[in-house]
Amino acid sequence: MATIGVLVPVSPGHLNPMNSLGRELAARGHRVVVATVLDTQDAVLASGLEAVILGAEPFPLGSMPEMHAKLGRLQGWAALRYTLEVMGRFAQILLDETPDAFRALGVDFLLVDQAAPGGPAVAEFLDIPYVTVANALMFNIEFAIPPATTPWQPARSVWTRARNVLAFLAMRQALGPLIKIVVDHRKAWGLPLKPDPANWFSPFAEVSQSPPEFEFPRAKLPPHFHFTGPFQDPRARAPVPFPFEALDGRPLVYASMGTLQNRMLWVFRAIAEACDGLDVQLVISLGGSADPEVLGKLPGDPLVVRAAPQLELLDRAALTITHAGMNTAMESLARGVPMVAIPITNDQPGVAARIEWTGTGLVIPPKRLTAAKLRKAITRVLAEPTFKANAILLKEAIARSGGIRQAADVVEKVLETRRPVLAEGFKASTAEPSGRPGP
Repeated sequence: MATIGVLVPVSPGHLNPMNSLGRELAARGHRVVVATVLDTQDAVLASGLEAVILGAEPFPLGSMPEMHAKLGRLQGWAALRYTLEVMGRFAQILLDETPDAFRALGVDFLLVDQAAPGGPAVAEFLDIPYVTVANALMFNIEFAIPPATTPWQPARSVWTRARNVLAFLAMRQALGPLIKIVVDHRKAWGLPLKPDPANWFSPFAEVSQSPPEFEFPRAKLPPHFHFTGPFQDPRARAPVPFPFEALDGRPLVYASMGTLQNRMLWVFRAIAEACDGLDVQLVISLGGSADPEVLGKLPGDPLVVRAAPQLELLDRAALTITHAGMNTAMESLARGVPMVAIPITNDQPGVAARIEWTGTGLVIPPKRLTAAKLRKAITRVLAEPTFKANAILLKEAIARSGGIRQAADVVEKVLETRRPVLAEGFKASTAEPSGRPGP
């Protein structure tokens, strides 16, 4: 059995699915150690995994909620720029502290989130194999496919392809400070510099928690790239109190702007106004960021909660109104629930573009959001059967993809062979997820 180190951003959208994958591997007998910060230590331990603390001084207890609160008030380019700044700070401590910590623990294999850009350098420095994991939209570059941070559809002309190239160049420039941090450490460690982030992925296996049917058509993925589907493990979720007795049987519309981009209260007010008078029951989750009282009296008297048992509500939902975070989109589609997306920043515009491309929902950018436009979109998605039918097709695709079992199988195959694991012909495990490790 291996001692697996995990390098992953400490935001819930990345940490939660990676913890689920870690649980599955731990249940198969591996020791799994997650490098994290003080604020997210409890989330790691609650998953039955070990935690090693990084950056106790630059990231003291309470620092992550402050960062998340700031990010939650931003949108668009300002939010993306701040995300890149935080990524750079985390990359610095990851590169400074992880090698000694993991060496002391006997780590002999790594799982590296694509958004933890120092991870591959750590693996090469320690001379151990690793698997790259795309918990968000994949970062793999093809010029026919727009950057994940944009709301665009695949290129269909010379002009749109050129637009994509320019966008990738702009993104590369924005990544400059982060790239310098990584390259400086690689130089100090005597490693090849690899200044192009396109070379920061595993040569053994890459895993995405998207099913292939949700991704734009790809032509240049490496043969060891695996679409496994989402890393969903309901047993890993802590129970969240909810007044299920208050649900009245009308079609349920579940609205959540996630755990980060959830502090723009005007969006929730627009959602309430849009649903007022429709034959639906609206449930609004504030993602743990605020108490319901901050919204005051809302039109239509929706059920507003600080946090919600999302999976249980999605099992009952007719529609999800979402920021188009990857996890909420996958959890909705895994249950055949269509969406109306209001993407805020980071990869959310790209996820929303794929919701639109697959016909599983409609998209309203926040700058164009009004209650009237949102009401029209909600009414259309609920009334036109194509959206539900397409969501069911994605539900079936996700069920076929293998999910967390498939991802863990890929990891174990790399552990076994220390060679690239090709996607073609690789079979998913038929066993049920192993569940919580330990007694």
